[in-house]
Amino acid sequence: MSKQPRTTQGVGTKGMPRKDRERLILEAAAEEFGVKGYAGGSTARVAALAGITKPMIYEYFGSKDSLYLTCLDEAGTRLVEAVASAQQGPSDLSRAVRTLEAVFRALASRLHDWELVYDATLPPDGPLHDAATAYRRELNRLGAVGVAEFLHASPEVEPLDADLVTHLWYGTVSAAVSWWRHHPEQTADEMAARFERVVAVLCPDLWAASDQRRQG
Repeated sequence: MSKQPRTTQGVGTKGMPRKDRERLILEAAAEEFGVKGYAGGSTARVAALAGITKPMIYEYFGSKDSLYLTCLDEAGTRLVEAVASAQQGPSDLSRAVRTLEAVFRALASRLHDWELVYDATLPPDGPLHDAATAYRRELNRLGAVGVAEFLHASPEVEPLDADLVTHLWYGTVSAAVSWWRHHPEQTADEMAARFERVVAVLCPDLWAASDQRRQG
């Protein structure tokens, strides 16, 4: 299970610059919504976590939806940019390792960002659903491109094989993040090293070949 949000109630923000207070609110909101989802998240709880009054949230963001959308945009952008940057380099097995390492590092100390993008409690339509869907589709597109380029060198692979591998990849990423939520003591670097070890054990020949190319 995800850790409960850290409370900052009682700290107070009097005299704090507006941009710093806004950041404090966003950090508290990302944790609150990441743990409890849009449906269960409370702006009153966000205010308590940030050490401010509830009306101040509406003064800064206008509504719960606007606050959530700001958190979602930050989380989605961070993840998409991390995954996109990991696509540079060889399209061998090391690409999968680079991609998950990028995901782990983007989520370092921010595992709740993943929950914001994949929040199942969002309303079925409207701006929040549309934004989350756009980020999910882009992450999926990047994954599908990576799989297609990895399999391109194998003429025996049929189109449906590629589709299956793509879905297996989506499941692998989701499962890795889910496992991390149950082991929050793990750092991003430890998660990256662990995944690399697992890949080396499960696919020794492919990993050895990609490792040789990297070092050659």
